[in-house]
Amino acid sequence: MSERDVCEVICDSREKTAILKQQIDQSKNIVEVTKLFKALSDETRMKVAYALTLEKELCVCDVAEIVGASTATTSHHLRHLKSLGLAKYRKEGKLVYYSLDDDHVKQLIRIAFAHQEELVSRG
Repeated sequence: MSERDVCEVICDSREKTAILKQQIDQSKNIVEVTKLFKALSDETRMKVAYALTLEKELCVCDVAEIVGASTATTSHHLRHLKSLGLAKYRKEGKLVYYSLDDDHVKQLIRIAFAHQEELVSRG
């Protein structure tokens, strides 16, 4: 069984791998970043986040309409995104408006979509 995507010999990069392993082990954000990607791995939450890259802010009922979910389900997803620092909200009277937390979140989502479009175009 010959795989082309597996090393055929053992390389000796112990110095490099030791340094990288230490840097990764010392990173305090791996778990939090994992949570961020896990949240965005849900199709409905990704639709919500993507909608918020296309419009600066949206009220909960508009987001629900866009993603085809109930306001209760949509609120749950928006609260989850907020709890992870991906979204924020403001209340105006009886309406609640959500937006993405900052430009980093928008960039992350836009880059993911651009990458996917690139993969599709490669065929």
